[in-house]
Amino acid sequence: MQPSDSSGDPLISRIGVRSPERGATRRMFVKLALRLLCPPIVAFSAEAANRNVLRVLAWPGYADRDTVAAFEAQFGARVEVTFVDSDEALWARMHSASPPPYDVLAANTAEIQRYARGKLLAPIELSRIPNRRRQLPAFQQLAAIGGLAQGDAVYGIPFTYSSMGVIYDRRQVPAAPRSMLALWDRRYRGKVLDFNSAQHNFSFTALALGYRDPFRLTPAQTLVVARKLIDLRRNLLTYYTLPEEATALFVEHRAALMFGNYGTQQVQLLRRAGADVGYAIPDEGALAWLDCWAVTRDADRPDLAFAWINYMLEPAIGALLTERQGLANTLAPPHGPDLAGQHLVWIQPVENIARREALWSRIVSGDRPERFRP
Repeated sequence: MQPSDSSGDPLISRIGVRSPERGATRRMFVKLALRLLCPPIVAFSAEAANRNVLRVLAWPGYADRDTVAAFEAQFGARVEVTFVDSDEALWARMHSASPPPYDVLAANTAEIQRYARGKLLAPIELSRIPNRRRQLPAFQQLAAIGGLAQGDAVYGIPFTYSSMGVIYDRRQVPAAPRSMLALWDRRYRGKVLDFNSAQHNFSFTALALGYRDPFRLTPAQTLVVARKLIDLRRNLLTYYTLPEEATALFVEHRAALMFGNYGTQQVQLLRRAGADVGYAIPDEGALAWLDCWAVTRDADRPDLAFAWINYMLEPAIGALLTERQGLANTLAPPHGPDLAGQHLVWIQPVENIARREALWSRIVSGDRPERFRP
């Protein structure tokens, strides 16, 4: 269970496959369990709730209105949710004020490590998260998950995870792509969608080019990857940020291929929209992320932040996440093939974020290839 190992060792090698008979009653269970989370009579005044505010920074699908409302009713609180659409946006939000203007946030393990080193996070009091006992054993061993622990302090609690494979239209791409290099195939000019993020684009392209460590590129390798990403522009329909945006673009413009930054979440959205899509893990490996909940340093209501994290580990919330978003939760074995058999490369902090972002800005703005020099 080592996301810090870029060799592709699976983070969740000890997690099995959900038994099929449980799916038939899952939706009924979710509705009932969510009702049980919310008391039938709310005894808290609006004035009290306005004094009891929790500021949440999260990704789309992590804090739906009904789950937030149930938390507010149970704890007599008011929850302010701010959504982000990239790691860069998350970083900007966390640096919009000092200390950060949020109490709790969701971020991947690489970002958790980055924020903890930057003294932006508070250690989590594990005794305040009793629902951890409900998690699968692999997710309870926090010291074994790279980026979550520094010394005796733990800074993140696992919530959800996904690979970042290639999504393809079965009608236009009859065979599952074997490599991310399929995105560069001339047959799909103007039919490719890419996620607008420097870090992941450089990393998945480095993997496709055969670089051993996509998170620790040399200056020369970084330049090679940048030029390869410039070449990709010829095939692009456009860049996307949100999963719903990607779904609309894919369906409306009949895209053929897409880098699936949100992984299985996007696959579910596309299929619900009527798209006949497949999802492939490249032979060179696919990037993968594990998102965790963390508490900010100097949070106004750390007690409420811990309550939020514990609430996010309720079985009803995990079931809703999987039902609505198509994402795995940390309480139940995942659907589909055993992820232990997939070649996944768990994301890590990269060698030079500023350098990647500067180059990426030039790439997406259309800067000419000859201007990219050592």
